[in-house]
Amino acid sequence: MEKHSNKLVPVLTASLIHQIHIAKTLLASHGIESYIFDENIATTIGTAYVEGYKLEVDSADLKKAKKILAEIEEDNS
Repeated sequence: MEKHSNKLVPVLTASLIHQIHIAKTLLASHGIESYIFDENIATTIGTAYVEGYKLEVDSADLKKAKKILAEIEEDNS
């Protein structure tokens, strides 16, 4: 049985929503659930006010999620 803390924490903030969707798909492929916050705010108040979209994971998954995203970042550098 997996441990969950029931506390969501940000793992990624990006100014472009497609970056968040790519990271969400990548994490899902490794069995990590993630949630997008602020996705619809641009349509509500306009893109000028969006400072970044947030991808959050359960705090118990944070270390593993950061490692996965860092490895992809290294591969793309």
